[in-house]
Amino acid sequence: MNIVETLSSIPLFLGLPENQLVELSRIVVDKRFKRGDIIFSEGDEGIGFYIVISGKIKIYKISPDGKEQILHILGAGEPFGEIALMGEQFYPAHAEAMDKSRIFFFPKVPFASLIKQNPSLALNMIAILFFRLHEFTVMIESLSLKDVPTRLADYLIYLSERNGGVSELKLDIPKTQLANLLGTIPETLSRIFAKMTKQGLIKTDGPNIKILDYHALKELSTAEKRLSDIGELF
Repeated sequence: MNIVETLSSIPLFLGLPENQLVELSRIVVDKRFKRGDIIFSEGDEGIGFYIVISGKIKIYKISPDGKEQILHILGAGEPFGEIALMGEQFYPAHAEAMDKSRIFFFPKVPFASLIKQNPSLALNMIAILFFRLHEFTVMIESLSLKDVPTRLADYLIYLSERNGGVSELKLDIPKTQLANLLGTIPETLSRIFAKMTKQGLIKTDGPNIKILDYHALKELSTAEKRLSDIGELF
């Protein structure tokens, strides 16, 4: 698949005519990263934005005491670093490749010029930014108002629904990374997995998880139900 064809399959550029896709292909930089490669660090100059073509990217911040908090885990078709287009001089978080990844980079100045010429592209960018704002709102609500078991149940339901409501899942990130995403530590996460297994909600086999009681897990994810005696885990 050539660059123009690849661009046409990216949600951000859906519906753009071929001539605009050709213009985009002239400014894009095709980049490759290995697992663990840092794409940019918090405080680096915001020189443009990126779109994941293949692989997985995590966006995260580091607290003053060195604790990592994952903000997003992004897959194929998802943009990141787009805040650079909004007048921000520096990236507000770190971006790291979690797998071998291919990424398209769009330099800020030429891309901003294309946006001015193509209102449909500008509208697509606004939609993406509103979606990001919604994601942050949901994440802040989850971290501040929900306990860790509820956050985990919510994530498992999300994985199930993302794959069409399947009951057999495979975690798309290591459990240590999942703990960071949920704002907890691996030991606590392991205890909650064990508690969910004991209560018959799920069955685990490494990264593979089978949902045994979807209704109860859904109730837990919406805080309508709590794991019994969950306090002993903390």
